[in-house]
Amino acid sequence: MNAFRDLLSAGRVTHVPGVFDPLSATLAVHAGHRAVYFAKAAVASVMMGRPDVGFVPATQLADRAATLGPVLGGTPLLADAGSGFETEQGAVWTALSYQRAGIAGVVVTGMVAELRAQVPDLAVVARTNAYAAGGLDAVVEDCRRFAELGADAVLPAGVGTHGELSLLQATLPGVPLVLSRSEAATTPPLLPDARLAALGVRLVLHPLAALLAAARSASQAYRAILADGTADTVERMPWAAFTALAPPPEPASLPVPVPTNLDT
Repeated sequence: MNAFRDLLSAGRVTHVPGVFDPLSATLAVHAGHRAVYFAKAAVASVMMGRPDVGFVPATQLADRAATLGPVLGGTPLLADAGSGFETEQGAVWTALSYQRAGIAGVVVTGMVAELRAQVPDLAVVARTNAYAAGGLDAVVEDCRRFAELGADAVLPAGVGTHGELSLLQATLPGVPLVLSRSEAATTPPLLPDARLAALGVRLVLHPLAALLAAARSASQAYRAILADGTADTVERMPWAAFTALAPPPEPASLPVPVPTNLDT
């Protein structure tokens, strides 16, 4: 069974942090997270130095996601849908490339039925951005349609209050809800996990928290080096702890002795 579907079927909330390269993925796994998230904004920031998601094609997401597999050790990876999901043929082709890269679930804004029919092993989280323009009624309408098309879960961007989630749960009984706590958008204060779980929320995504924390620490170190000639005043991971992140090397295989007294 798809590992993300296991989390969606559990009766608890799983917090899913964003990762952006093998090092960040390693840190997330060492911290004990049960799933991680690969956001377009994070990939754009690492690749181009700016969070411009319009320049991140799905091929780049798949290529970079493939580098995470060796350090994730089976921890499921959820990823944004990059460009390539606009047509049915493109969506299926791109979803298959995601699956080959080790991605277990994808966040999309369309093509739900096509992905469920053609790439059934890939979990589909259907996102609606209708809240800003159409309010909660538009969100409910989109989520109901996504659920009818076979989405594994729905992500109602901008929704988060107890009343809003209660209405969604009543309208979509049994449909897992996913929330995003991105710093790139304004969201209501996060309810306690126990209340979220009771309201049907199964995943809470934190796409950029680790990236922004890393960027702040790096900026402080660079400024300290310029000003003081040292980064000793900046809190950093000890070198021993950093090197301990790497798995121990596998023992070298011994050469097989070649008999010298074979009968001829």
